[in-house]
Amino acid sequence: MSEIIKVGIADIDLVSPPDTIRTTGLGSCVGVILFDESKKIAGMAHIMLPDSTSINSPIKNIGKFADTAVNALYDMLIKKGAAAKSIKAKIAGGAQMFQFSSGSEMMRIGPRNVESVKAQLNHLGVPLIASDTGGSSGRTIEFNPEKSELTIRTVNKGTKII
Repeated sequence: MSEIIKVGIADIDLVSPPDTIRTTGLGSCVGVILFDESKKIAGMAHIMLPDSTSINSPIKNIGKFADTAVNALYDMLIKKGAAAKSIKAKIAGGAQMFQFSSGSEMMRIGPRNVESVKAQLNHLGVPLIASDTGGSSGRTIEFNPEKSELTIRTVNKGTKII
């Protein structure tokens, strides 16, 4: 019997078949899936913010920030047996949920999250093979490690698989 592993906001978890992994409420947050197709293992992080370096205290939740969560997820997959050269990525989310008249860079959380995730993947040498980012609608995503498929349900836009 298969189970759906639920990943909360600022959370990270791993999955292998027959289970799937899901997160809900991706607005400006980004859902990152790293997976090894041949080993059939995958992990998901639900990232809230782009960068932990502006935080003046010790990081209590590495899943919250793109610069810490992507690295932690990658390390978790390697420890679980994934081959570094086989790990690939898919991402979704990073919407601009609200319009701000100031045009402040600080308010562009969604786009900045996507940019930071892509930079971390690039730094690790992990290819980003599919993405569904931007826009102004929330998303729910579910990854099937057996098929390496990411199902994305976007508010008022339906469902697609990447």
